[in-house]
Amino acid sequence: MDGLLDEVATRRARRHTAIGSVDAELRLRPGLRLLWRGPTEVQVGTDPRWSVVLTDLDPTAARVLTDAPPGVTTRALRRTLTAAGVGREGVDAILDHLGAAHLLTALPGPDPRPDEETWSLLDEAVVPGSERHRSVRPRASTSVRVRGLGRLGTGIAVTLASAGVGTLHLEDPGAVTRHDVGAGLTARDIGRSRAGAVARVVLDAAPTVTIANAPAARVDLVVLVEHDAADPVGYRALLSDDVPHLSVVVREASVLVGPLVRPGATACLRCVDLHRTDRDDRWPVLAAQLVARRGPRHEETAMASVAAAIAAAQVLAHLDGRPCAVSDGAIELRLPDLLPHHMRWAAHPDCGCVAVPAPASAPPRWDERARHPAPETADPGAVRAGVS
Repeated sequence: MDGLLDEVATRRARRHTAIGSVDAELRLRPGLRLLWRGPTEVQVGTDPRWSVVLTDLDPTAARVLTDAPPGVTTRALRRTLTAAGVGREGVDAILDHLGAAHLLTALPGPDPRPDEETWSLLDEAVVPGSERHRSVRPRASTSVRVRGLGRLGTGIAVTLASAGVGTLHLEDPGAVTRHDVGAGLTARDIGRSRAGAVARVVLDAAPTVTIANAPAARVDLVVLVEHDAADPVGYRALLSDDVPHLSVVVREASVLVGPLVRPGATACLRCVDLHRTDRDDRWPVLAAQLVARRGPRHEETAMASVAAAIAAAQVLAHLDGRPCAVSDGAIELRLPDLLPHHMRWAAHPDCGCVAVPAPASAPPRWDERARHPAPETADPGAVRAGVS
């Protein structure tokens, strides 16, 4: 065990507080596996971003570590190692090594919610350069409105509730059809109010969530699930009320997730329409027809499921205060492969939704045939980053 002792000696000298003095407050990060590599080696975790290998261990210590339960406290680990005959210096070296690798945490219990368990690993201390971990517990005090409750909207609502969002407002004036069955809705729901049927599905998945029915209530974010094109009537009202919103548009054989609009800070849906109009001056005529003639569009099963997961992830990023991949952009999912294609665009200079910098001497070119759009700029209708 001399190698391990030597390796952590310098780290121990620099620490202001010894691990042993705060054993009651720390535990191994939940979700990490303790794996036997050999008589004197144990691997902690499998993700290369944070996994470590403890070497030169006493064989008894190696056996005790691999038998330890997930999320074991440092106090329990110290007690078990000591009872197995590992000396105090050896125990201190193991705990110091785990502490120096940032694999110990102060999470309050051995059985956190799945989201909290996973996000506890994505900490700046564990993954250098990453966003510092923010607890997901504040999600319980957030509220989200979901408009449009087909398969895709239902999937978004269920995912948000399961991830800990405290209050959901569910809006859809329609009734469940046979094409909605799936994502929790059953044949027994056909003909019932979509909002009521989805509320039951959500409560079955997350009994602690609050389902609200207050159209005028202030929420933290609105998800707009629409077909064919975004309706200006809906998003302009949200802009004027300063409500963040995520657009999700189901098209003929694709879904566009984004942008997530933070009024006054990021490009809005009118910016998207203006960029399209720069490319195709008849786009406003087409968009008006798509909105006016909007009818039920069946949502392909796999496409709806993938899009729901990606949309929910963007909502949770916003609620958690993390960077959102579809601010000033979108993710397009196209059949048959449904692999995400990330697109970016800037606020349009003619929109006025944000303070737009002076245009460069050479404005971006919009080319229907382009295989690769200009960096940081793309048209959400036809141009895709790196895709023919």
